Order: sequence, then structure tokens, then C-alpha cells
Amino acid sequence: MGFTLGLAQTAFTKDESPIDQVRRCAQTACKRNAALLAFPENLMCPRELTATELKDLAEPLDGPFVKGICGIAQQCGLWIAFTMSETSAAGGPPFNTAVVVSDAGTIAGTYRKCHLYDAHNVRESDRMSAGSKLCAPIRTPFCTLGLGICYDLRFPEVARHLALAGCNVLLYPAAWHDGTNKQLHWKTLLRARAIENECFVAGICHGANRYVGTSYAFDPLGNELVGGADELLFCDVEPTKAAAAQQAMPVFSHRKPSIYDLS
Repeated sequence: MGFTLGLAQTAFTKDESPIDQVRRCAQTACKRNAALLAFPENLMCPRELTATELKDLAEPLDGPFVKGICGIAQQCGLWIAFTMSETSAAGGPPFNTAVVVSDAGTIAGTYRKCHLYDAHNVRESDRMSAGSKLCAPIRTPFCTLGLGICYDLRFPEVARHLALAGCNVLLYPAAWHDGTNKQLHWKTLLRARAIENECFVAGICHGANRYVGTSYAFDPLGNELVGGADELLFCDVEPTKAAAAQQAMPVFSHRKPSIYDLS
């Protein structure tokens, strides 16, 4: 069964709250008959925040931010994937957490970003706690989802783990920093993850000026389904094409895990 995927490339704004952004985009996605709407990294942040501000902003999964989006999902009859700053029970820096809620307004799955971006004069580890395990497959009526967040895209093991676990659609919410070749890397790595894992891959980038500001979706053969800088992008996804690609090019059955172990 095919479905329509929406990519919401939101940015910092002074005119509306993050929840209002989600509501507005969800209402448009509903009119487009989208089944799933995905938002970028940093969605919860109204602007660039210091480490202290980010920790103060953080909420638990049962806090008002998640509950607000659950209500929007239920009202619009739409699955929504988004990110949040999740409170650490240990009292340390918050987790950068991706959440998927169903059209019934319930949490279907979560993932805490494992790979923190300590590069190019940025140190996420000074402001965030790292997750300790990869995403478990999230089963929906129309696909099986896997999640990574931004820098996770540079680690092919993440996508391969999710594909081997049965995911046929991978989402990468991101705030992909701009810079030399960064736009090239973003698009190339998204396409590569789709081709090498024979699944659909979408990257949803934050729209603020410091980021590359372009989102993409690719099919299991690496064809670009949609790409651009518009706040809302839509494409049709047919998950059965992942199975067809794997049958035609059976890389998973040809794998030789016994020779890959470098430990």
C-alpha cells in the first residue's frame, strides 16, 4: 500500500510557537492526504539556545510538547515524526530525541540520538547526552519506519542495522550545518543509504540560515522523489518497491557477516 510522505522543513520563527508550526503544517498535510509528516531536528527550539537554555527547555516524553503534538496528530488523522529535547532522568544534559506518534495520538516509537556532532568547532556533547541504542523498528499501517538523527547519517552501520531489522523507510531529521561540500555530503549520503540498503530514505533539514536548508527523499534505487527548500514537500512512497529492489539485487542474502568483524 502506497502512501504520501510530507517533509516539513521548518525554521526558527518569531511569529508562531513550534507547536503552532506543527499544527499549521499538519493541517496542510492533511489536505494533501499525507499519511506521515516528518519534521526536522531542533523543532522544539524557538531559536538558537545555549546549553543552559536547552536543558531548561527539555521535557519528559509525557510533557506538554509531546502531548500537544499527539493531539494534533489525532485531530488531523496523521502520523507525525518529530524531535524534542528530552529531560535526562540522571540530571545531565538532555537527549536529542526523535518521536513518532500515530494518528490515534499515541507514541509509537522513540529514538535518542547516539552520535553527537563534535566537529567543525561544534561540540554537541557539551550540551546533549548521547543515546545508547539504535532505533527499534516502528510499525505503521503503511510502512516500517527506522530513525536516525542528523550526524547519524554519516555512520552507515545505523542504516544497515535498521534495514536488517526490517525497516523499509528511514527518516533522518537534521539540522545539517552548512559549509564546504556540506550540501553535497547531505544529498549524497541520503541517496547512498537508500541505494545500499534498498529502502526509502528521507532527510528533513531545519530551515535556519546556518543549515543547508534542503530536504530530500530517495527511493530504493536512488531516484530522487522530491527535493527542495520549500517548507513543505510531498512525495508518494510505495514500500513494496523496497522488496522488489531487494529481490532484483539480493545484497542482504549475499552478505558475509563472518568476514566483516574487525574486533
